[in-house]
Amino acid sequence: MSKITEKKWYPWLVVVLLSGVAFLNYMDRQMLSTMRFAMSEDIVEVATSYTGPWGWGALMAAFMWIYGLMSPVSGAIADRLNRKNLIVGSLFVWSAVTFLMGYVDTYVELYVLRAVMGFSEALYIPAALSLIADIHSGKTRSMAIGIHMTGLYLGQIAGGFGSIFSSLLNWHDVFLICGLVGMIYSVVLILFISDPGREKKAKQENTVDPAQPSVVKSILLVLSNMAFWAVLFVFTTLSMPGWATKNWLPELLANVISNSWGIEIGKAMDYAGPIAVISLAGASFIGAMIGGRLSDKWVQTNVRGRVYISSIGLALIVPSLVFMGLGDSMFAVILAILCFGIGYGFFDTNNMPILCQFIPSRQRATAYGFINMSGVLGGAAITTALGNLSLGAGFALLGGVTVLSLLIQLIALRPKTINME
Repeated sequence: MSKITEKKWYPWLVVVLLSGVAFLNYMDRQMLSTMRFAMSEDIVEVATSYTGPWGWGALMAAFMWIYGLMSPVSGAIADRLNRKNLIVGSLFVWSAVTFLMGYVDTYVELYVLRAVMGFSEALYIPAALSLIADIHSGKTRSMAIGIHMTGLYLGQIAGGFGSIFSSLLNWHDVFLICGLVGMIYSVVLILFISDPGREKKAKQENTVDPAQPSVVKSILLVLSNMAFWAVLFVFTTLSMPGWATKNWLPELLANVISNSWGIEIGKAMDYAGPIAVISLAGASFIGAMIGGRLSDKWVQTNVRGRVYISSIGLALIVPSLVFMGLGDSMFAVILAILCFGIGYGFFDTNNMPILCQFIPSRQRATAYGFINMSGVLGGAAITTALGNLSLGAGFALLGGVTVLSLLIQLIALRPKTINME
């Protein structure tokens, strides 16, 4: 393994393999939302949007609350332990959970497994992004993160076909197959992934890096950084429409299809799931590739280059949310989805690279853990709220919040270096 890590192409091999993990990460969580109507035939609570402690909104939020609260802990762990082990363990556990979902026949069983999935998936993102950021220089960092993010978008696309897969097979078999694939892929990672820096230090010192601050000190260092709070606010407010589109866009589009084509809502969901997820994820893929490349080039001549590219993404998202919420035709809504996806790709591919301009390597996973927690909890709140409010009005209102995020990002984020050591 040591010879492989010395190869020039090894950093890109890590990105490609982790993109596969990201694919499974989002596919396993996303396909549940598109198989809602198929599952409701066997589990009646899944059919209700939100009724007290049960229902669809509560089920989707369960994952997000656990995932969010676990994220700071995951970040602190990822700053101290071998990130390869965390990534492999996380993948295996959530894949096993997905496999077990194929055997559930009650809402309570599904709810518990969804919560466990939130716990296991939370270990992945801080570890993966900090590992990629460490092995890629400032000249390729945004592009590397962008390629990794495409795995998430492609996973969303695959998850969007959940309703079709469940009609061809059944929803039980879909979970079983996807879970099995993930468990097998975790073995592949054991063979080809490593954490060179952490493994080298472990061999030399046989202990935790002595230069690594304590957990409490790391947290205090992060929380005392004013730029961190600006990134935290922007990420949180943008995560709200991000999660809203992931969890509710298929249903919003199904309503538009039902009204436009005059078909019943359950049948409309068969079309809405794939159309919504493919349009959104495909556009995000394009946005991440273009945004990552432009960001890596611009930051070489202007230290705020990444901030500017991210801000362009936010500017695209604002009108997109308004038209998604208030549009009453397929053309208007699909165009808004595509514009939103490109803008979100610009934003998404630069989050960790921007953070690297303000936070040193030893605290990055911890910082991202807090940011991820705030974003996911904000997403959980909006997911639950949209289960009780008008989807269209809710999406449009989120556009106003994004305007505030854009202003704060442009005013507060003024990095002095490409990479904070």
